[in-house]
Amino acid sequence: MTKSKKAEVIAQLGVAFENTTAVIICDYKGMTVSQLEELRKAARTKDTSVQVVKNTLATIALNNAGMSGVEIKDTNIFIWSDDVISAAKIAAEFAKTNESFVIKSGYLDKEVADIAKIEAFAKLPGREELLGMLAATWMAPVANFTIGLNALKEEKEEEAA
Repeated sequence: MTKSKKAEVIAQLGVAFENTTAVIICDYKGMTVSQLEELRKAARTKDTSVQVVKNTLATIALNNAGMSGVEIKDTNIFIWSDDVISAAKIAAEFAKTNESFVIKSGYLDKEVADIAKIEAFAKLPGREELLGMLAATWMAPVANFTIGLNALKEEKEEEAA
């Protein structure tokens, strides 16, 4: 890889990492190409990016984005997204189904995060689930009111009959 290509990769990753809230670093050693494609496909559905990057280039890009404190060694794949929960869920769910895929560490809101913190975020409900819960909460009084009215109507009909 030429110096200009390396500089281009660093610049692209630096901008991507700077404009994101979650960067998760995982080990993918021993995984097949088809397994990595499954990960990428799952990430694409959640507007999350996945890329294998050389450690030195990733370290420079992370430092340029204001994220430091994690030593990057061995084989790594980077998962990043604007949604902390979706990035954490993708990594955690994929780690459950693939033995070779291991979450190492990451950055959540520009702060270093360990495996436990990433897995804790993965257990939280996602945006769609939270919106569904909110809608159900808002609809509950209306639903209960209509059930009550229906019961009252049936009661009046029985009295009339």
